Amino acid sequence: MESALDELDRAMLAALHDNSRIGMLELSRTLGVARATVSARLQRLEDTGVITGYQPRIGLAAAGYGVQAFVTLEIAQGALGDVVAVLEQIPGVLEAFATTGAGDVLCRVAAASHDDLQRTLIVLNQSRTIARSTSVVVLSELVEFRAMPLLNTAEPDRTPKAPAYRRTRE
Repeated sequence: MESALDELDRAMLAALHDNSRIGMLELSRTLGVARATVSARLQRLEDTGVITGYQPRIGLAAAGYGVQAFVTLEIAQGALGDVVAVLEQIPGVLEAFATTGAGDVLCRVAAASHDDLQRTLIVLNQSRTIARSTSVVVLSELVEFRAMPLLNTAEPDRTPKAPAYRRTRE
């Protein structure tokens, strides 16, 4: 499979990962390429969905939501759209994925306390679209979400077109 990213793309993503508040001018200086190149590359990465946002990573425990759980949902046949609407109404549902296996949907849920988590689970189970739920409480996070190690394993399928960037790498 060909990589959609070249070396310059990955260097830009790594720089943004290290400092998401970096300005366009500083990013171009860091990478040794023109600001217009950085701007065009960022726009392409956003347009193609490689970069999906610039939100801060929030420490939920520090923000008062120290209890997290993964909840597997078994839903009524054909009710995926309906369950999405239910999940979007529950503020503690951080993310949800349609899955294969024993369950149909896997959710990550956060709560202020175990009692708060129990209330969220009760709300989930009261939905007509959810037949059953199974939850696993998170004790600690061992590896936080990361993408750069994976992106860095790809072999570049093309040489960066930015001459200044190529010269700094030779």
